[in-house]
Amino acid sequence: MPKTALYNMEGAAIGEIELSDELFAAAVNVPAMHLVVRSYLAAQRQGTQSAKTRGEVRGGGRKIYRQKGTGNARHHGNRAPQFRHGGVVFAPKPRDYVIAVPKKVRRLAFKSALTSKLNDGDIIVVDELKLTEAKTKLMAKVLKNLKADKKTLVVLPEREENVVRATANLAEAKTTYVNTLNVYDILNADKVVLTKAAVQSVEEVYA
Repeated sequence: MPKTALYNMEGAAIGEIELSDELFAAAVNVPAMHLVVRSYLAAQRQGTQSAKTRGEVRGGGRKIYRQKGTGNARHHGNRAPQFRHGGVVFAPKPRDYVIAVPKKVRRLAFKSALTSKLNDGDIIVVDELKLTEAKTKLMAKVLKNLKADKKTLVVLPEREENVVRATANLAEAKTTYVNTLNVYDILNADKVVLTKAAVQSVEEVYA
């Protein structure tokens, strides 16, 4: 079983923690991670964009001049795309951008993401994360102690009000919970900080 150091909030190593083989020692499948990240980003799109084609814009309908003898190009209405107030060629319409990904592929990508982060030394496990006050400077100090003051994802087993509020004003840090943890957030972070309880919950839910 893979192991990693266990830290306290002062950044001192206080032991080791064993991690699940299934989640943290899986074969890294890059295509699966790529597909899941594409699916995640596509799902963020609203898909509400819309423009009118030449058949939908108001006006037109009357031939603007006779077919022959003017020396100009042949036209019918003045709502063709080349005219002012004309329609849009291949106008975008409301649509669904969802990319369907099989459950097995999502699981494979999740395991691959955790394993790749552990292999790169970017997973930090803390015995607990508890703050006496919801102060940004307290959370910033904890992350600095853990050498995780760049883009950091803090994973909690459940809502810890002081930690969530203290992290909210840190531009480079984001909190999430075990039940909302996803491949994009894991790969997008430079460091992933998990509490010991969060690791156990992740292993129970996803292993």
